Amino acid sequence: MKALEGIKVLDLTRILSGPYCTMFLADMGADVIKIEPPGGDDTRKWGPPFLENESAYYLSVNRNKKSIVLNLKTDEGKKIFLDLVKTADVVVENFRPGLMERLGLGYDVLSELNPKIILASISGFGQFGKYSREPGYDVIAQGMGGLMSVTGEEGRPPVKVGFSMGDLGSGMWAIIGILTALQVRNKTNKGQWVDASLLDTIIGWQTYLATGFFATGENPKALGNAHPSIVPYQVFKSSDGYFNIGVANEKLWEKTCDLLNIQHIKVDPQYATNAARVKNRDQLIPLLESIFMKNTTKHWISKFKEIGIPVGPVNTFSDLYEDEHVYDREMVQTVQHPTIGELKLTGIPVKLSETPGEVYSAPPLLGEHSTEILKSLGYSSDEIEELYKNNVSYTTNTVSVN
Repeated sequence: MKALEGIKVLDLTRILSGPYCTMFLADMGADVIKIEPPGGDDTRKWGPPFLENESAYYLSVNRNKKSIVLNLKTDEGKKIFLDLVKTADVVVENFRPGLMERLGLGYDVLSELNPKIILASISGFGQFGKYSREPGYDVIAQGMGGLMSVTGEEGRPPVKVGFSMGDLGSGMWAIIGILTALQVRNKTNKGQWVDASLLDTIIGWQTYLATGFFATGENPKALGNAHPSIVPYQVFKSSDGYFNIGVANEKLWEKTCDLLNIQHIKVDPQYATNAARVKNRDQLIPLLESIFMKNTTKHWISKFKEIGIPVGPVNTFSDLYEDEHVYDREMVQTVQHPTIGELKLTGIPVKLSETPGEVYSAPPLLGEHSTEILKSLGYSSDEIEELYKNNVSYTTNTVSVN
């Protein structure tokens, strides 16, 4: 049995936050039907890079799903969607707030049709509040949420994080909300509306930085690769590259001093405690850097590992995907795609001992499963052909509807 076997998800999402959410549900065994507009998910056209005319961006977050094209601006398209809602458990959407209501598909409508339905909405700023109707993208949320103010180096222009943390994080919160709502439904037999937003996600991750600001009124600074509360806990340059160390307590600091033969620093009141090292980091870090520049990254990683100090390289993607550990953890998966052939994708980051997730099917072609899904709703071959003719639905599947 798969963890979410028997759970039916209608996926109205596009771009990143929503598809990332629904991909995880599909990985865990949910039956996810990706409902796309006639032109498809926007990211099908985002590139380069492309693989056999398929966007790498789209391919990254849409595996294990079925695709049906529905024009929800038509009465027949809405009817098909609502027929699907009758037997669904979850609907996920990431439109701008208000659009579902304008389509006549808001939570009130869905819950009246199916009181057990869970609607998960992901947006830039949430379903209510001053900014709720404004468009929101990841970079906007990173800026507004303070993340860019503490990323990069002090005195330099703001920098966004290299991954789309607002999008991916809001997708993760939506997952947590959906799973929580499913658990509640097991007790009450009633669904609910899950509201996740990019800005809330960024704020929710501020943790110790926000509490520090509440305590002092001082804005946290951009510290580059350093940590505001722990020293040394950052990237250092070696003679041939970079590496990270995390010296998070006094025992590890003492071991570090012994390794680097700087025992006099170990007992120096300016550096003997973490609080003192944080206060005097501007003097300590250059001293450590001068030592690390005398040898290679490989040398320092080996030496720090020998004495149990947390240490690691600063990998490029080509470094990372040559690492045996990544494959031991099944974090690279391969599936067969109908036009690409063998397709590599990232693996599932959550491992369950009894009901593990699985990457079993490639991201679907646009409308690949339209015929299959429409037939499951009782539409005849002639009726399906009429839907295609009237641009209510669409399929790229070359197999006849008969």
